[in-house]
Amino acid sequence: MLTDGPASTRSPARFVAFGGAAAVLLTVVMVGSLDLHRLTTTAVGLRRTISEYALGPYRWVFDTAVVLLAAGSLAILAVLVRKGITRWASGGSLAFIAWSVGLTLVVVFPKHDWSVGPSMSGSIHRVASLVAFISLPIAALLLARPWLRDAVWGAHARRTFRFGLLSALSFTPILYAVLVNVLVGTSWWRVLPLGYIERLLVLVEVVSVLVVAVWAIAAAQPSYRRSNTSR
Repeated sequence: MLTDGPASTRSPARFVAFGGAAAVLLTVVMVGSLDLHRLTTTAVGLRRTISEYALGPYRWVFDTAVVLLAAGSLAILAVLVRKGITRWASGGSLAFIAWSVGLTLVVVFPKHDWSVGPSMSGSIHRVASLVAFISLPIAALLLARPWLRDAVWGAHARRTFRFGLLSALSFTPILYAVLVNVLVGTSWWRVLPLGYIERLLVLVEVVSVLVVAVWAIAAAQPSYRRSNTSR
């Protein structure tokens, strides 16, 4: 809602929203640099998963990037809550938190090192990855749904909703591979080029977070007051 009088151009919430978006963008730069290095120095291309980096000398780059993504996502959500777009206890917020928690667990528990063998850490890593990948589309859809026809936030909500659907669609190849594994017995990571599919999914989901970040930045403008009732 517009304020009646002039407002200060300084907004702590807007600073937090921009900081969250910057953290997400930095994640893209860091992981992208690792991929570029792999493409130019090895013959395997990008067939291996992103989390493979946690098993090598560039683990600190991977860990830092994922932590930045998790922290940036929470910062963006905090602004949406502060400005009345959602509530901490809403389904969309809880799914967004699950996305961040899943990412954090991915860092704490590295994937299986198959040169050694399966591990409990790798099993937790796999579950955490699935939780993160599934939670983000749900978060985007639930955050956007109440605002789709809103006069002020409708455009932001519709973009968020579309990217939520696209994120869910991007996850379907992995679901297909798991289904083939269950029905036929073929290892699900052999059904498709997992590294490329995972990168496509991560890219779409990160862009979805950035779309939500743009919404948070707009909501944090000093010319808008906090909504009386969060949806």
